[in-house]
Amino acid sequence: MREMSPQQVNNYLLDNATKPLLLDVREPWEYNICRIEGSQLMPMQSIPAHLNKLDPQQEIIVICHHGVRSRMVAQFLEQAQFEKVINLSGGVNSWAQSVDLDMPRY
Repeated sequence: MREMSPQQVNNYLLDNATKPLLLDVREPWEYNICRIEGSQLMPMQSIPAHLNKLDPQQEIIVICHHGVRSRMVAQFLEQAQFEKVINLSGGVNSWAQSVDLDMPRY
């Protein structure tokens, strides 16, 4: 699993025509407070039940609040033979501190 900082992810999204899936694994109440534009909500607990909705060949950037849940989901995805998984280190909290300074924080 690769790890990318918020700035690296932001640059990656700006520089690449092919967009990865931004998989937000937080809870709906967290997602309603703030989210990275274009992200798709799939709470951590629902990942095993919805695994068949994800493409193992697509690049996936996993997002949570601080990067802990997303790291666990990224490891789970790799064990399920997903090959292109990236963890957003520091999560949306770090994103709000370094990329989108207007993003609400909690």
